[in-house]
Amino acid sequence: MTNTEAGLKRRAGVLLSISSLPGPFGIGVFGDEAKRFADRIRSMGFSCWQVLPLGTLDEGNSPYCGESAFAGNVLYIDPRGLLPLGLVSDSDVSDCVYYGTPHTVDYNFAKEKKNTLLRKAFEAFKRQGESSPLFAEYSAFVSSQAWLRPYAEYKALKELHGNTPWNTWTDGLGDEQKAAAENLSFFHRFSQFLFYRQWKEIRDYANNAGILIIGDMPLYIGYDSADVWDDIRDFQIDPVTFKPEKVAGVPPDYFSEDGQLWGNPLYDWDEMKRNGFSWWKKRVANALKLYDIVRIDHFRALASYWAIPADAETAKSGAWVKGPGMDLFDALAAIPGYSKDRLIAEDLGLFGEDVKELLKAVGLPGMKVIQFAFDETGESTNLPHNYEKNTVAYAGTHDNNTLLGWLWEAAPEERTFALRYCGYKGGNWQEGGYKSESCRALIEAVWKSPARLAVVSLQDMCGYGKDCRMNIPGDPKGNWLFRATDEVINGIDADYFREINGIFGRK
Repeated sequence: MTNTEAGLKRRAGVLLSISSLPGPFGIGVFGDEAKRFADRIRSMGFSCWQVLPLGTLDEGNSPYCGESAFAGNVLYIDPRGLLPLGLVSDSDVSDCVYYGTPHTVDYNFAKEKKNTLLRKAFEAFKRQGESSPLFAEYSAFVSSQAWLRPYAEYKALKELHGNTPWNTWTDGLGDEQKAAAENLSFFHRFSQFLFYRQWKEIRDYANNAGILIIGDMPLYIGYDSADVWDDIRDFQIDPVTFKPEKVAGVPPDYFSEDGQLWGNPLYDWDEMKRNGFSWWKKRVANALKLYDIVRIDHFRALASYWAIPADAETAKSGAWVKGPGMDLFDALAAIPGYSKDRLIAEDLGLFGEDVKELLKAVGLPGMKVIQFAFDETGESTNLPHNYEKNTVAYAGTHDNNTLLGWLWEAAPEERTFALRYCGYKGGNWQEGGYKSESCRALIEAVWKSPARLAVVSLQDMCGYGKDCRMNIPGDPKGNWLFRATDEVINGIDADYFREINGIFGRK
């Protein structure tokens, strides 16, 4: 199976963040647990695994507003994978073992332990010397990643400036600071080398097992990021004051009555068009190397985006501004490996004809979520019988409640409509668990649809309630914590999912 086959037949996928994998380190990593998960879902008839963004995290541990559009989250590096490289000892790995709850991520623990481990590995790498085979591999990686040196320099300078934002840094470094900056930059290049090396092993394993990896590419990046620091000309930021006049977000919608004020800098699309969308070409090319299929988050902003005054307290005061549209995609078409069959447009939320027209012109599949289907009109485009074939259909995304949690919180008439629509005949819709009949009814409604790809989260495969949802949009705390255990994954009813994947022609 090749990644270009992504749009050629009906498929089924599972949504699970790398952070949510089982394992001994307080967070999921690129280890044997990831390989076992790929094997497990393939045995159930799934052929896709959707992960959340693999990039760096913001202060709330969200992977959707990181400090680089290219750098990977080093928390996902498996300490055990550094042993055969001679970079760490058994005791170093043991020091990373977490003895707290296996059901949630402990980001503080993982950050502290991984930083210590990687710095030990870095010193061992330097001792191996430039004549080692690993150094030759490292050098080839650095030469192939144009983004890496600016990112590593940004990280080094940030550390030397006490981890303050780049717009507060003073100019000039002394000789000792320059030497420290070069060593730190070397360290961050090395850490990214390990990240990319281990991820390639996981992706290659999954592909060989018959699983395509669907990656998630956030549309925006953070203000305090290597990309903004490296060239603010690509962003709507004053070159003198370094202040943005307007920032990103979305207007009031299903998720929030005040809208969502994300605060990311907006792109200067006119400038990007003048330089041939160079940064975007590099970004999408990198994503296509990382994943088999790429989901473009907040696609609608490429047609028109919500621009909010930088000093606004809520997103309500924003306005729609025309985005790059087909000009961007015409430029992206020149990227090696580019294919519309390898892209998914996250087109959820409020949108008008411009979004529909762009989606049609580019030829990308949009998204539908069954939890949005059951309004009082009974005519929602999210009702499965209304899906077009070129669609990716979800039982729920990382931003949704779980199916069971949604049923509990839905208005009575909405819940009644949903259960009748899905043919639910049971007498206890409140019951969760692996064999929850109400959750299965909703999942099967998605699976029966014409959509070429249907995706279910691991939480919904288990029939979990709202306490296991991944994220509440607009709430900066308490998200991205869910983790599964081996027992949870092994307890999933494989026969059931194998059966519905077969019955509904999803391979």
